[in-house]
Amino acid sequence: MAALAVLSTSSYYFTKCEFGVHSKKPLIPQKREILIQSPNHYGNRRRRRRIEVSKVTSEDGFVIVEDDLQALLAILPQDLRDNLLNEPRKSELLEVVLDLGRLPEARFLGVSGGKYLRNSEVSLKELEEAQNAVGEFGGDNRAGIEGTLHRISAIRSRKGSIVGLTCRVGRAVSGHVDMVLDLLQYQESILFLGRPGVGKTTVMREMARVLADELHKRVVIVDTSNEIGGDGDIPHAAIGGARRMQVPKPSLQHKVMIEAVENHTPEVIIVDEIGTEAEALACRSIAERGVMLIGTAHGERLENIIKNHTLSDLIGGVETVTLGDDEARARRSQKSILERKAPATFPFLIEMRERHYWVTHRTERSVDMLLHGKTPFVEIRRRDDQFQVLIERWQPYDGQGI
Repeated sequence: MAALAVLSTSSYYFTKCEFGVHSKKPLIPQKREILIQSPNHYGNRRRRRRIEVSKVTSEDGFVIVEDDLQALLAILPQDLRDNLLNEPRKSELLEVVLDLGRLPEARFLGVSGGKYLRNSEVSLKELEEAQNAVGEFGGDNRAGIEGTLHRISAIRSRKGSIVGLTCRVGRAVSGHVDMVLDLLQYQESILFLGRPGVGKTTVMREMARVLADELHKRVVIVDTSNEIGGDGDIPHAAIGGARRMQVPKPSLQHKVMIEAVENHTPEVIIVDEIGTEAEALACRSIAERGVMLIGTAHGERLENIIKNHTLSDLIGGVETVTLGDDEARARRSQKSILERKAPATFPFLIEMRERHYWVTHRTERSVDMLLHGKTPFVEIRRRDDQFQVLIERWQPYDGQGI
């Protein structure tokens, strides 16, 4: 019999009553100006900068804080900027795609396909002007706009010139962390899996804020592409009191992870997109020093990580073991079997199937059962129609075997 737990969502994360989420009206942005105070480079003196913040409440109950959409639109050609400013769905804008010789396209949250913004193609001059407005791109062909969470990604030709831009809107979204608020009390590392765009980085950002500001942990973010803390030397206010270490080159992420532990005494390290063997080894080294890790990795399901020789160390690694005749007969298995070879770096693993539907594993238990050809039991975390978090325990896992 499956156990069902309900986590009521506090008004700190959900403001559905205040903003009238129950109505099915279109999203209406409520703009206001706030003052952000941040330390400058000269000690205790503080500078004040005024930014425009747009709060939009969606039908799913989240409060989306969109930090200065104007800054993203400013790098676009004037006619595209005007079209998007008059677009009824601009509060749902996901990204703008500019490809040389093709029509410019806008894409929106929750909608398949895109919308062409004009009938003429993108010119080389327009791409060059956008590139000049953004500035220098990093080794991962990404750039940002200082003081915002927006991300600009480039596509280059074989000669190295930019022939395409993906201008993605960065938003700070509150309301995700309550899906795992109960797990944070264990102070154990959590690995998130999910396809691109499902909200992994957004969860990282909010978890950083909650761990630093509400649970009073020493949190350090290793921010390779400035996606979590935003572009610029001063991190975005969405990460709260968490500290952010930038990475000069993507290939150096593992070194910065170790540096964070050795130099800054963190209790929690947050890292996005663990993708290399060196980063997986760095994660294990950090976990062995007693530091809590919050990370994301490439893959959608647990079995993707088990089969990935580069990343399998995150879940304890896999090795082939040869059994004796008697042991093989007792297990009713072949003599050569797969076993987990070490403790998992991340005791919890969460598959983010959708923004509101997560599958939670106790990593070692699930890995062992999958390697033995059995079906593990997991927790299903989802939201109901009233925006409450429901946890269904002891559900059979619906993933593929190994």
